[in-house]
Amino acid sequence: MTLQAVAEASGLSAPFLSQAERNQTVPSLVSLASLARALGVDIGYFMEMPKDENIVSRASSPELIELDSPVVYHQLSSMLPDQKMDAILMIIPPGHRFPIDQRDGEDFLYVIDGELMSQVGELRTVLRAGDSMHFRSQAPHSAWNETKVDVKLLYVGTPSIFRNPVNQ
Repeated sequence: MTLQAVAEASGLSAPFLSQAERNQTVPSLVSLASLARALGVDIGYFMEMPKDENIVSRASSPELIELDSPVVYHQLSSMLPDQKMDAILMIIPPGHRFPIDQRDGEDFLYVIDGELMSQVGELRTVLRAGDSMHFRSQAPHSAWNETKVDVKLLYVGTPSIFRNPVNQ
């Protein structure tokens, strides 16, 4: 595929993909999921994924999703065959902004600690510790940390971005 074809299929810009290809920028988890769908591969193609199907997640041995990203991703869901959802604990550093995403499914955000700016469609709001948001992810959406402290966020979403719908 040409760079332009991948850009059109993924919804990502050709300059962004070119920079990522040359290690000049680090794609977010959302961007990697879009790229994986466009290429017809599992997102695991781009990163280390757990190999077992353990259904218990222990606090004493957190399962990190290995990405070259300022956001720390803790995998809370197991890698079930035909997985329908993801549950991820995110530690979002000050100043980090997720790219705008839009895809089939639902997202649920629950702020454990800190304050997160969030926008879904025209709705723009601040989510504080204990606040949650549940929405259809077909609406353009993004979130960012405008504070000077980390945000701890529980994300639950469908369909799983770690499973390629083409292979299900």
